[in-house]
Amino acid sequence: MTGLPYLMVAPNGARRTKADHPALPMTLPEIVETAKACSVAGADGLHLHLRDSEGCHLLDSGAYREALCELNTVVPEMALQITTEAAGRYAAPHQRAVALEAGAGLVSIALREMVQDTEDSVVMGFYQECHARGVAVQHILYDAADFDLLARLLPDELLRSPGLQMIFVLGRYSKDQDSNPDDLLPFLMRMDNMGLMPDWAVCAFGQGETACLCEANRRGGKLRVGFENSLWNADGSLARDNAERVAQVRAACAL
Repeated sequence: MTGLPYLMVAPNGARRTKADHPALPMTLPEIVETAKACSVAGADGLHLHLRDSEGCHLLDSGAYREALCELNTVVPEMALQITTEAAGRYAAPHQRAVALEAGAGLVSIALREMVQDTEDSVVMGFYQECHARGVAVQHILYDAADFDLLARLLPDELLRSPGLQMIFVLGRYSKDQDSNPDDLLPFLMRMDNMGLMPDWAVCAFGQGETACLCEANRRGGKLRVGFENSLWNADGSLARDNAERVAQVRAACAL
């Protein structure tokens, strides 16, 4: 299985547009240029969201294969992870099919979305098939209670594997969608209490992104930065682009 890159950039997400920031990449050429700039700035991975011709969130296996081919040619040094985020547009069967058919070695999947109108046995079988095919799933956990869902859906050999990948989302459901380094503690406590030693990372919303990522780095986690979660530098200024966020996080964490 491919391990998580240390500093992944998430440059656009499913919802933001150029109305939120003119440097947010939406077309494939823009995503490729952003990947190049972020690689130079020090990111070793890319979390990939695609948009359709109208700028809406797109989950399409063929479009993913095309994008991955282009990105692997232009930034071969970057690990590439696709998203299966529903964003209110896709149901779990489609998400599972894309995860298996897009040709990606790294896939980000929300546990909560996989169980929508789906029997546990189907979800468990899907995760086992991903493992059998060498598709590394990074499980999205929005709060510490999601550990219970993780334990319910994964067979013990996958749950206890050091190759288990997670990302903890900080600040998503706070009142102002801002994050605080203390938001990380409940996740770490549950992880320790369950005796898990996964390959874990953090993403964080709002102006607190930099401080949260520095805390994750201090505690041995990996990092995801970018306009999907935050447009702001630590001092509250609007970032110029995703590459600036990468550079600022690297400097703040002394990477």
